[in-house]
Amino acid sequence: MHVLEDITKFLKAVVGKNLSDEEISQQLNELNSFHQEAVMKCLKSRKDEIKQALLGEIVDISSAQLQDFDWQLKLALSSDKIATLQMPLLNLHLDVKENGEVKPYSIEMNKEELQNLINSLEAANKVMLQLK
Repeated sequence: MHVLEDITKFLKAVVGKNLSDEEISQQLNELNSFHQEAVMKCLKSRKDEIKQALLGEIVDISSAQLQDFDWQLKLALSSDKIATLQMPLLNLHLDVKENGEVKPYSIEMNKEELQNLINSLEAANKVMLQLK
């Protein structure tokens, strides 16, 4: 049973990362040539199906869809602890549709949190582009 799980994990990783035949062969170098050839043959014939299955898994993660967004940049001049703060804050308002119902979400972020969000969205976009 472990072999099936390992092969499945390997095939998903190889297709998800869009590795070249040479890179795949390097990862299979511990197998004898007969088994390497069998895995490569299977991979080449089923690559599109594996890619579609991966896309399906990604879509199934969440059925929520972003319907609309709005943002405001504010400058916090002080707080109850610090007299002069002058820290920029971003208010992000999201309208998310899930199961036919639109729910509003509001998030307040500082500069570092906003940068983390942007980096995460860029990484997700890069993965989606690789799977196309």
